[in-house]
Amino acid sequence: MLDFAIFAVTFLLILVGAVLYLYPASRQASGIPGLAPTDEKDGNLPDIIASSSLHEFLVNLHEKYGPLVSFWFGRRLVVSFGSIDLLKQHINPNRLLDPFETMLKSLLRYQSSLNGDTGESHMRRKLYENGVTKSLQSNFALIQKIWSEIGKGFLDGSLDKNMTRKKLYEDALMEMESTLRKVTKERRGRSFNRHVFIDTLLQGNLSDQQILEDTMIFSLAGCIITANLCTWAVYFLTTSEDVQENLYKEMDHVLGKGPITHEKIEQLRYCRQVLCETLRTAKLTPIAAQLQELEGRVDQHTIPKETLVLYALGVMLQDSSSWPSPYKFDPERFNEESAMKNLSLLGFSGSQECPELRFAYMVATVLLSVLVRKLYLHPVKGQVMETKYELVTSPKEEAWITVSKRN
Repeated sequence: MLDFAIFAVTFLLILVGAVLYLYPASRQASGIPGLAPTDEKDGNLPDIIASSSLHEFLVNLHEKYGPLVSFWFGRRLVVSFGSIDLLKQHINPNRLLDPFETMLKSLLRYQSSLNGDTGESHMRRKLYENGVTKSLQSNFALIQKIWSEIGKGFLDGSLDKNMTRKKLYEDALMEMESTLRKVTKERRGRSFNRHVFIDTLLQGNLSDQQILEDTMIFSLAGCIITANLCTWAVYFLTTSEDVQENLYKEMDHVLGKGPITHEKIEQLRYCRQVLCETLRTAKLTPIAAQLQELEGRVDQHTIPKETLVLYALGVMLQDSSSWPSPYKFDPERFNEESAMKNLSLLGFSGSQECPELRFAYMVATVLLSVLVRKLYLHPVKGQVMETKYELVTSPKEEAWITVSKRN
């Protein structure tokens, strides 16, 4: 998912069966308000399942107990942050680790980079970012299949309990890994006209396993974040004629009738505001996590060492104390420097922005530059957009729009 403060994640102990074997030392979390375990073995997992998703469980928990809450995932204590103000107080000891990289590698049970030294982390980060800026080669059907199993199975705890689903997931993972290993072998030591992501990794001193992991993570995170950012951006544009017209005017002024270029993307400031507001309103990535390596204090509360800490990003992105009229789709809010700082703190902009999201912003900008300059985007009457909260937020059903040609 690389050193941005909010998203640093150590997710190995969550969403896998191992966490269920650590019995809680007490039924209170150092005075932090929250839930006691409802099940001796599974902790508050039944409550999470009843809420439909971890995000919706956290929304309810923070509404009831406030911005700092605790609960039990299996037999491990979890603390969740639900406000940007509290987040600013929390010192992140894992600054070199990337959120999606660490979280997904933990979920996929990849180990090679979770305990690497600082020099290796910097080297792999540089290679990874260079690769992101060039190109991507992947099998999208496999990516969607494996991501669906990750998102559903790990967040509701069902994957380890359903052997049929677990086999489908493992088969999809093996097929994806086999494809990536084949591509790596074919391209090692050879020169091609088109440079792809794996080629950049092959230029570094990485093992085959490290190349596999980094390619898998970018394939999963880059494609799925991009696809959902594009989907939500187009949908939200249909809900506001004014926003759509303002975007068209900027596109027409900056691009005219010519093609979009990398240099001109930087000039499309309102388009970036639209995408930032899309990410915020859709709560595109609703959760991040890390392991509290050292005992810490936040808002007069002690967070014990080795506590699993969640950042309830979906809660923070619609907190009225940080975002006026939080449920309104309003790209103009990002004219304010404070709004951009908040988004940067959450890892969605600026120096904290992850490579996958940077890739997604660029692809979405190119898409909108084509659609908005040629078409009016209209909503489908009567369509109710329900949301599915997994590792990345997506529409629960297909999202439809109608279009008409611009003169």
